[in-house]
Amino acid sequence: MNLKPFADSPFQIRISFHLLIEQLEAKAALQNGMRAAMAREILDEIEPYPELRHGITDTEQLVKHAGIIKRLTADIFPEILTLNEIKAITVPFQDVLFNQTQRLQNILAAAGSAFDINIRDFTEHQIYVSTCCLILNEFYGTSFNFSRPWFYDIPDARGVMKHYRILYNADFMELMPAPNAPTLTPEDIDLLRDNYNDLELWKKYFPENSWILKGFAILTLFDATVENAVSSLKGTLLGSSYGSNVKENILDVFRSIYKIPDIDIGFTSFDDSENTFSVASFNPNLKSYLLPDGVEEECFDALCVRSLVSLVQEQTYFTISDVEHYVKEEPGNVMALRFLEQGIKSAILAPVVKNGHLLGIIELVSKRVGELNSINANQLEIVMPYITDTIDRQFSYIQNQIRAVIQNEYTTIHPSVYWKFRKEALKYITNHRIDKNYVLKEVTFHDVYPLYGQVDIKGSSESRNQSLQLDLRDQLTALIPLVEKIGGQDDSDIKLHVANLQELVMDVQTMLRADTEQQIQNYLELYIHPLLKLAVTQPAYKDEIDRYFEQADKQGDFHQNRRKYETTVGMINEKMAHLLDKAQIDAQAYYPHYYERFKTDGIEHNLYIGQSIAPAKPFDVSYLHNLRLWQLQMLCEMELEHHYLKNTLPYPLDVTSLILAFSLPMSIRFRMDEKRFDVDGTYNARFEIVKKRIDKAYVKGTTERLTSVGKITIVYSNHDEEVEYLKYLRFLQSKNMLEHDLEMLDVEDLQSVSGLKAIRAKIRYNTSLPVRRFYTYNELVQEATIIAF
Repeated sequence: MNLKPFADSPFQIRISFHLLIEQLEAKAALQNGMRAAMAREILDEIEPYPELRHGITDTEQLVKHAGIIKRLTADIFPEILTLNEIKAITVPFQDVLFNQTQRLQNILAAAGSAFDINIRDFTEHQIYVSTCCLILNEFYGTSFNFSRPWFYDIPDARGVMKHYRILYNADFMELMPAPNAPTLTPEDIDLLRDNYNDLELWKKYFPENSWILKGFAILTLFDATVENAVSSLKGTLLGSSYGSNVKENILDVFRSIYKIPDIDIGFTSFDDSENTFSVASFNPNLKSYLLPDGVEEECFDALCVRSLVSLVQEQTYFTISDVEHYVKEEPGNVMALRFLEQGIKSAILAPVVKNGHLLGIIELVSKRVGELNSINANQLEIVMPYITDTIDRQFSYIQNQIRAVIQNEYTTIHPSVYWKFRKEALKYITNHRIDKNYVLKEVTFHDVYPLYGQVDIKGSSESRNQSLQLDLRDQLTALIPLVEKIGGQDDSDIKLHVANLQELVMDVQTMLRADTEQQIQNYLELYIHPLLKLAVTQPAYKDEIDRYFEQADKQGDFHQNRRKYETTVGMINEKMAHLLDKAQIDAQAYYPHYYERFKTDGIEHNLYIGQSIAPAKPFDVSYLHNLRLWQLQMLCEMELEHHYLKNTLPYPLDVTSLILAFSLPMSIRFRMDEKRFDVDGTYNARFEIVKKRIDKAYVKGTTERLTSVGKITIVYSNHDEEVEYLKYLRFLQSKNMLEHDLEMLDVEDLQSVSGLKAIRAKIRYNTSLPVRRFYTYNELVQEATIIAF
């Protein structure tokens, strides 16, 4: 924290969070919903700190309450953006910064401990008069314009000075007169207006501490180093903040360069994830001449092939010096026809590229033939780097907003589908400016193929119960002689407790009920532990009782078997999850697909693949076949890893593996209430029903579980799926990943589901742990072709 004493000013500064707290109270009053519950939780946490509402005047108190302040302001300082945004809580014109984002902390740390942060060229005189002008404008209706860009100059770790523009948000501040505040007449205000430099006069009408400034401001910084460096542009190009009129700022520069008074500019955004053009998301008022109707289009629809190659692939300028002549040469050219309809006679299209990514296209247009051409297009080299930085900053700002919306409304999103959530978040931000009641739409992907698999810990419930039985038996057995000792021979209550404990020992050695553990713990807490706590005051029993309570602690001996079990499950889950997550990086390279996994007593995973998830990349069914083959190999590797891990586990737990084949495409939608994807539609729900029931199913007509240790079970419902998976299995047999015997099974009828079949394939363990090598579907096809030939 940077906590200097407050500078002299007319204000009694009380840093308060009362307006924010009032917002939370309004949310909490709704009495329902997650947001109301969260608001009530925060209000409960801050209740012991009334100074947060009434106001803090000592900067030392800010240090004391740093933790609770961070919790209180979590919504306006989202943790996911802490490495992106440069923000802090402050008071306007004061160098008091606290609750800093991690990025701001890193910037100040790099500057060194000797660095003293100050607003550039801002004297105490200016601070005092500026605050007085705030009062005059707010309470006396004046319009004194004292605004100017404020900057912090902060050196980086290499000693290079960087310049950060300061923005204040004072939505959470209130200004009010103190009892000793003088009342000003119009004559007094006129006198002040003409005597800016007379500080004593300003202090006469605005004595120190005569006004109360209560609340807090949000300070936001952005790196404006480039703006300062390009002095010739005088800040017109890069000094504009988000949402300002970027067109006017840049247009003056272009008109000066080209000496064409009526030259005009447009901008069209490019989205490489969907291969589409759209109007500028950061400023909808910035016209697109390529898209005069403002409708998003695929790039082939908006541009001709030649311009597409130049702009999108080669990322170079494209010019048309005579639009009418161009149309005569290419009568069907959509771009040229659109220009002609808008009265454009010559044009330059320039790609805006940042770090190798095309952000969009700057459109320079003229109403006269030949004024814009391939020769003067080169003059863009003077300003394009700065234009690019300007637009990139505008994009970055709105991307921050998009990320904030996604974080608040959707939580963590897999990268393969992030583009669609970003698109919906952008719609929300754009429409919310116009209609405050606009709500986020559900995100849906149609015609995707599901893949489901799991590596389940076999007998996990029985192992947990066994560990619980052993721990409870040891604890109760140790208690019996201890209770007998402290009770004496004639204590009937003690004898009753001993008998009860002996009965509980017998109970835990038989089948455990769901509530056995809870009942035993309740009995001990209500009757036995109070006896021990009374007896511990007697020196004869103190050591034994202390030792008992030490062993009864969660880290003590009476929990050792449960800890071993939980450690084992944790080790298995961690290893399996790590393998799956790491392999997914390579699998995504073949074709982007949605991936999610869950840790339970084992690892479950869902995969969804289809054109709607990656619209910019053509999809065909071979990508589905490749992912199914990858999934089979992945389960083989996870089984093999567990085989070698098993001997090192505290509990020797086995695992079983299962795949559910499903060949029909389906729709999935993101459930806003559960923050996860689910199948969309009644028919597709059958897939989810089978997923939930299949791992506990039996082989039809037997008492044998469908899943088996050392084998991969593939459940399917039709002949085509059987043929496809037999092809995969035989290929993996030829690669020595599976044994040669396969079991063809019928699955018992499940509730609402019948007719399922299964293949069981035995894992080949008698090999050394392989180096990761995933065979592709193309390799399978090639090998099958060679064999057939």
